[in-house]
Amino acid sequence: MAKISSDELGTLPISTLLIKQSVPASIGILVMSLNVLVDSIFVGNWIGPLAIAAISVVIPITFFVSALGMAIGVGGASIISRALGADELEKAKQTFGNQITLNLVLTLSMVVVGLTFADPLIRAFGGKGEIFDFAKPFYTIVFYGVPFLALTMMLNIVIRSEGKPKYAMMGLIVPSISNLTMDYLFINVFDWGMEGAALATSISYFLSFSYLGYIFISNRSELKINWSHLKAKIPILKEIGSLGSVTLARQAVVSLVVLIVNNILFDLGGEALIAVYAIISRMLMFSLFPVYGVAQGFLPIAGFNYGAKKFDRVKETIYTALKYACVLGSLVYACLFVFPVEIASLFLSSKEGLSTSETEINTYVLEHISSAMRWVFAATPIIAIPLLGGAYFQAIGKAIPAMLLTLSRQAFFFIPVVLILPQFYGEIGVWISFAIGDVLATAVTWWYLRREIRNTLN
Repeated sequence: MAKISSDELGTLPISTLLIKQSVPASIGILVMSLNVLVDSIFVGNWIGPLAIAAISVVIPITFFVSALGMAIGVGGASIISRALGADELEKAKQTFGNQITLNLVLTLSMVVVGLTFADPLIRAFGGKGEIFDFAKPFYTIVFYGVPFLALTMMLNIVIRSEGKPKYAMMGLIVPSISNLTMDYLFINVFDWGMEGAALATSISYFLSFSYLGYIFISNRSELKINWSHLKAKIPILKEIGSLGSVTLARQAVVSLVVLIVNNILFDLGGEALIAVYAIISRMLMFSLFPVYGVAQGFLPIAGFNYGAKKFDRVKETIYTALKYACVLGSLVYACLFVFPVEIASLFLSSKEGLSTSETEINTYVLEHISSAMRWVFAATPIIAIPLLGGAYFQAIGKAIPAMLLTLSRQAFFFIPVVLILPQFYGEIGVWISFAIGDVLATAVTWWYLRREIRNTLN
């Protein structure tokens, strides 16, 4: 794949540019998502269904800490893309240095808090009953690797903001391949159970950080910084925080959703129903990879051209990205609608010697997965609209509309609905709530995005 410099973000045809940016992003997200998917399949087949439920409980907690890195990455990348578009290289370097400083301070502090309050956090997110014994060792080991994940997330987004998606793609492929390899060795060969799964995950985070760190200290990046760039600059930190808070708030809401849904499902169906949601949450991370890839490719193009005041190119980028992403989302939903049971079966162990409770959970999952998956993913063909709408306002530096649109899908619509519907419709009320939240967020985002195009980009 041809190398893309930051200048080409403002000159290449939008369709060509979006493909060159989105394909590596999609491949990277696909490999990372496959890693999560296959990791769950390994854990489910080699340890058991309660292990999948335990990972579903732990991941939102650890990912919230890593989301600090992602938030700092997105907030800074928006500044960097616009600075490169305006030919302000020194500002881009200063921003990158401040991102590193902020990332280290916040994530290390959060790790201390997370390890100190491990038990209550695990239980609050649904790690109750037998699930807790599987979740605790996984949580503890993975938390030590979270700072490397946070740095990896930040570096990945920054290198993409320079218009270099190939390196960002490799930054996602490296930990995925290493994690799956170590999963096989630590779980299946060495029989280390949940500790082995956690150790493989943490080591893979470190390897990814090492790869991306090398890219930045070599001659492959335009952002060659020195110690002076690490010194905190309040105006830059404020802008990073303002824009990054959108991503952090989104991840906070995702974690809150998992907390609420896991507790509602535990009351409705115990560990078995949490296992159903665990599989669906894995598919939420995996199946939407092409849509997320388009969104990742969209961000630097929109930010660079907005900074260069090429508003016609920004508008064309929005419509082209929406077209591609909606088509891909429709194809994803078709597959999930037709093959829900076959997909769920991949996560369930068929080995001899399963306990009675594990066998009952497997049977329960297969009986309940079809309606659950079809409802949760019902709005997938149009999900690109709220995803790209929020991303657009982040890319151009408008934090307030980005925040409101990003939170609308789950915080403003889904959470109130899911707290009400299950009281009347039980389990199916939980799954329908996902579709309702997505549709309402799509309608609001489309109206707001159209108004922005008319008032600003025209």
